Amino acid sequence: MPLHVLLLNEYFPPDTAATANNAALVARALAERHYVTVLSARPSYDPVERHRPYVSKREQNGNLTIERVGSTAFSRFQMKGRLANYLSYLALATPRALAMNPDIVLAMTDPPIGGIVGASIAQFLGRPFVYNIRDLYPDMALAAGILHRGFWSDLWEDSHRRALRQAARIVVLGEDMRERIIGKGVEPARVSVIRDAVAFTEFPTGANEAIVREIRRGFRFVIVHAGNLGFYGAWHTLICSAQMLESHGVGLVFIGEGAMKKEIQAAAQNCRSIRFMPFFPVSQIPAVMAAGDLHVVTIKRGLEGVVVPSKLYNILAHGRPILAIATQKTEVTCLAQRHECGIAADPDDPTQVTKAVLGLLEAPEYLEHMSRQSRELAKTYDRLSELRKFVAVIEDVTQR
Repeated sequence: MPLHVLLLNEYFPPDTAATANNAALVARALAERHYVTVLSARPSYDPVERHRPYVSKREQNGNLTIERVGSTAFSRFQMKGRLANYLSYLALATPRALAMNPDIVLAMTDPPIGGIVGASIAQFLGRPFVYNIRDLYPDMALAAGILHRGFWSDLWEDSHRRALRQAARIVVLGEDMRERIIGKGVEPARVSVIRDAVAFTEFPTGANEAIVREIRRGFRFVIVHAGNLGFYGAWHTLICSAQMLESHGVGLVFIGEGAMKKEIQAAAQNCRSIRFMPFFPVSQIPAVMAAGDLHVVTIKRGLEGVVVPSKLYNILAHGRPILAIATQKTEVTCLAQRHECGIAADPDDPTQVTKAVLGLLEAPEYLEHMSRQSRELAKTYDRLSELRKFVAVIEDVTQR
């Protein structure tokens, strides 16, 4: 029998956040067999389309219903505005959710306490709860310095652990995040790894050479970081390494935005080999990927399993070598070394990063080898098969 799944996530297209896109993929996959109601907010995360104020808005597409509550929609770059968006969404979405009659409640991690609220809603309704963790809080807030350890962080952690204990199943993005959750006292059998893979049909067929030249702009060798410049990266190490590599004709190109961009720009202002560019349209992702000899995935020490950058699978799908600036505990480092699709370096050691890159300058044949290995590894992480796993988790919970 078809189920009615209630999916709670603040962001949903036209929001451009990774969680918005993932929520849409999960919702559509579930809607092929079940009824799905997505309860989201007014678009606020760099949306491709903005909505005028309203109390609520409803969209229907077959088995998929999208209900948006009239939350605030301030820019995400100001913490006060983002906090207002969080609180207004929860204040309006919670009573609406309590008025529904779903068979199962699925919550993601936007806003950061969304899982706690989702667990409370499921408990009140007497329905099973599935928790899809995209970023792990309050661990992320503590590591980023947004929150300091004390009464509020302890309260948040205690509430989060209760939500984890209540969840019938917990879906995470990687093995390192799974280990982190198990370390909080959750039974391993209740934690499933489902990755943000790329569909085979989206594999690249060509790149815009003009954009490739624009990104490379005369550099002998180019390291690209394309994505969010958030709190989780080992940016100081990356900048120091780029400064050491400047005399070797190596360029570092940041493509994207994020909360740490201004600080990163300030640290890089005296280095001519470091450049910053805005995001390119989705249609130009093949060119962005082709422009980099190495693509950076960085996670600073202490955030292993707290954040799992989904861009990793896009890099693999485009057959590009990875520069993993992260500890041995992270999944990206394990994959890069085990499958020979990239190189890894300590997130606190710029010299180690520099030596690793210089080694590749003398071994172009190994770059080609890593490219082939990336593409082969990507074939084991097909989006359609990962989404089928997600649907199976939801169905298994209700059957049990």
